Amino acid sequence: ESELFGAMQGAHSTATRRMDGKLDAAEHGTLFLDEVGELSLATQAKLLQFLQSRQYYPLGSNKSRTADVRLIAATNMDLGLAVQEKRFREDLRYRLQVMPLRVPSLAERSSDIPDLMEFFAVRACQAHGFGRLKFSPSSLQAALNAEWPGNVRQLENAVEAAVIRAGGRGSLTIEREH
Repeated sequence: ESELFGAMQGAHSTATRRMDGKLDAAEHGTLFLDEVGELSLATQAKLLQFLQSRQYYPLGSNKSRTADVRLIAATNMDLGLAVQEKRFREDLRYRLQVMPLRVPSLAERSSDIPDLMEFFAVRACQAHGFGRLKFSPSSLQAALNAEWPGNVRQLENAVEAAVIRAGGRGSLTIEREH
């Protein structure tokens, strides 16, 4: 809550000075809230109030602040089920679903896997100081056959791990760019 709305000095044990929140940082821009379904019900109520009025209260403050912020929220949670189970506010769900965008799981778009692997490999090779990595046909097929319950994030981590192992062992061919 203090991370989102900020906190005044003394508002809680770690607020040794005034702390600006993410809403302050995103002023005149866009704020991305990842895993919005994990917010506490109290924070959900405050977020709803902000979305309705563009005003919020930093923790420990009795003065409201105004923010001009676009909000993008994401979650892996089934918000409909969370509403039924009283873990997510129905009114907030409707406020957040102005323009819903469903990103299909990796299992629903497995044809993207080779391109994603190539993209992540290039990025990992650059980050770790290696040349380009070429995946064998069998490693591509193994990736296509995998389930990837963690979707693109899991694939990205698996590719980076493969790059590091290949670079460390020197057992896989790593093409150096000239």
